[in-house]
Amino acid sequence: MAGQLCITPKLSDYIRATSLREDEVLRSLRAETAELPGGAAMQVLPEEGQLLGMLVGVSGARTALEVGTFTGYSALCMARALPPGGRLITCDISPRWAEIAVSHWERAGVQDRIDMRIGDATDTLTAVLDEQGPGSVDFVFIDADKPGYPKYYEAAMSLIGPNGLIVVDNTLYLGRVADSDPVDAHTAAICEFNAMLRDDPRVDISLLPMADGITLVRKSASALVS
Repeated sequence: MAGQLCITPKLSDYIRATSLREDEVLRSLRAETAELPGGAAMQVLPEEGQLLGMLVGVSGARTALEVGTFTGYSALCMARALPPGGRLITCDISPRWAEIAVSHWERAGVQDRIDMRIGDATDTLTAVLDEQGPGSVDFVFIDADKPGYPKYYEAAMSLIGPNGLIVVDNTLYLGRVADSDPVDAHTAAICEFNAMLRDDPRVDISLLPMADGITLVRKSASALVS
């Protein structure tokens, strides 16, 4: 049957009841984050965290990179999905929430898989490229300041290998991307970024109408051949 479902609160509750597998550590982290100023709005939905873990697993990623740690929910989901010896590099501009993140990573037993870096994301991505070289990362999740998305995306394109996957969050930005004349800078930045992805011949893309919009990006076969 054609058409897109409208996700009502009732349907959202059903989806969580029948598909979400959130254990006590994740629930605790989500609850603690929700008490922070703007915490509930800034944290990924648990369904998205579960999807990220699945994508890391099915992609066979051994080295993953996250731009935007916040309190570490998505990092925890991805780190759990890595194979033995796998590594997640996650970065954030602020050390403010690091204690919350690290305490829950330790409780989950994945602290040794996570390399957390504090500082400007562009500097971190440049450092990772210098340390590991092009094509050294298998999976990248971008969830940070929206005007910075083009820079983070181009850095990710240099870092991922031929079968690597880039996942970008908030690409529907509260539904405001459909407005004919976006009035705020963040919406305008996402609109420009989405248009850039649409017109980028190097990649295949899929924008999922889930959570606040999730776009999957991978290098196209034709681009790899050329």
